[in-house]
Amino acid sequence: MFSFLEKQVLGMEWLSILIGKLLNILGISITTKIGQSIHFFIYDTLKIMILLCVIVFTMSYIQSYFPPERTKKILGRFKGIFANTISAILGTVTPFCSCSSIPIFIGFTNAGLSTGVTFSFLISSPLVDLGSIILLASIFGFKVAIIYVILGIILAVIGGTIIEKFKLDKYIQKDILNNNSCGCSCKKEEELPMYTKKQRILNAKKETIDTFKSFYLYILVGVLVGAFIHNWIPEDIIQKILGEENIFSVIVATIVGITMYASTFGTLPIAEALYNKGVGIGTVLDFIMSITALSLPSMIMLKRVLKNKLLFIFIGIVSIGIILTGYIFNIFERFLV
Repeated sequence: MFSFLEKQVLGMEWLSILIGKLLNILGISITTKIGQSIHFFIYDTLKIMILLCVIVFTMSYIQSYFPPERTKKILGRFKGIFANTISAILGTVTPFCSCSSIPIFIGFTNAGLSTGVTFSFLISSPLVDLGSIILLASIFGFKVAIIYVILGIILAVIGGTIIEKFKLDKYIQKDILNNNSCGCSCKKEEELPMYTKKQRILNAKKETIDTFKSFYLYILVGVLVGAFIHNWIPEDIIQKILGEENIFSVIVATIVGITMYASTFGTLPIAEALYNKGVGIGTVLDFIMSITALSLPSMIMLKRVLKNKLLFIFIGIVSIGIILTGYIFNIFERFLV
């Protein structure tokens, strides 16, 4: 059952075979580099866009049951490391992007929640969500996807605990807290709750359309880059830079990921191409995680909320956690695939 889900439902091997047959009918051989590039582009674009629409609709519907007000009430019932854990888990079922996470983080802070709890949510919500399981399982399988989510939650809990332990809340920008705004066009709290089933469905449909419009260019660019890597860059070059022989490959992937800005959907085809070229799972996941959690535009936005000292501590904690996660996956890769 899991094999069928991974290969046919998430991996959509049937779509790959169908596209290959259609290209052959059109006289395009998929044994050539050009044919393989065309096949990769069409197949990955369709697969990712289908997954995008299904995931966003489902996640938006689930998200409607966890508006910020309800989430704050849930988190307010717990204390200590258990509260951080609940906060990190709630981050996985409230799939906000990095941009959306910041005003939610501000709202949690204004509500009097502890610094550790709010930071556990801030780390977890863009880094790990239920959609990650589906996206990663479509390439690596459910085992890797589930371990990725577990390690992401652990990272969020540890990060939040460290920040609370050293009492760093004084390094949060007070003027931003008072305004309850990060200066972006994110949804405010009162816009998020949807109470009737019809409203939830309509909201999920709207979110799906809006997300598709926002991300489809990133997906197309990502697939183009992935097709280029997959079919035109020699494997030995990629192996030299990001292969297991290079002990710094995980660190290189982190640095490259931080300098980029893309959605998880846009990085998926690049990750797939790198993995097919023999790059370790940990290095590939490290690349995805650094883009998702520490992209330069997100850090610039977060700079409006955090003073320099806390921002650098946040980046340091998350970076070290991501790098360690990458090495763990690379070490145990043989047991995961």
